[in-house]
Amino acid sequence: MCHVIVTCRSMLWTLLSIVVAFAELIAFMSPNWLLGYPRSSESGEGVDSGEYRPSLGLYSRCLRVGSRGIGVSCGPYAGTFGEVASGFWQGAMLFLAAGMLVLGGVACISIFSLCFQSILKKSIFNICGLLQAIGGLLLMVGLMLYPAGWGSEKVMDYCGSEALPFRPAECSLGWAFYTAIGGTLGSFLCAVLSAQAEIATSSDKVQEEIEEGKSLICLL
Repeated sequence: MCHVIVTCRSMLWTLLSIVVAFAELIAFMSPNWLLGYPRSSESGEGVDSGEYRPSLGLYSRCLRVGSRGIGVSCGPYAGTFGEVASGFWQGAMLFLAAGMLVLGGVACISIFSLCFQSILKKSIFNICGLLQAIGGLLLMVGLMLYPAGWGSEKVMDYCGSEALPFRPAECSLGWAFYTAIGGTLGSFLCAVLSAQAEIATSSDKVQEEIEEGKSLICLL
């Protein structure tokens, strides 16, 4: 019989698992990892209309286009995986993608944890917590590889010729990089919360309500 068990700690873990997975996905796809040095558009009519900062992501970029530099064109600069700016970024993409895949799978499983609390007699929360820790480690490796690729020619075009590994020169970090860091930290937090969710859903109060024949159990 399926018992739907909802507690504050298990619900918090489920929601945070979903948020972390989506945050990493959005960051991965965003072109706002690096913000290039200020440039002037062809019109050169002042800061508001003629100056802008292009952005560069792992495989995409945003540039202003048009005679007055008003329109923004965003899209992939790399048509194939081999055209990614550097080997370090290729490695970063692989580790980040692997971490996202793990976290995405856990996010899906976390929804079903409301009804099924074990898999092959193993706690679903403990299994998912372990996977989230592994996913966090994969993301961490990817984030460490990313700044090692700042010395590539592509980054120099956006950040200046003085760009070096771990030194972005005239570039500044965009929100996508910080979002990826936040998602990585969130994955480790989820791993910790999974243990609390396990404790909450297997407490004596829950067992008492199961014995009373309740199929929907909600506890604070």
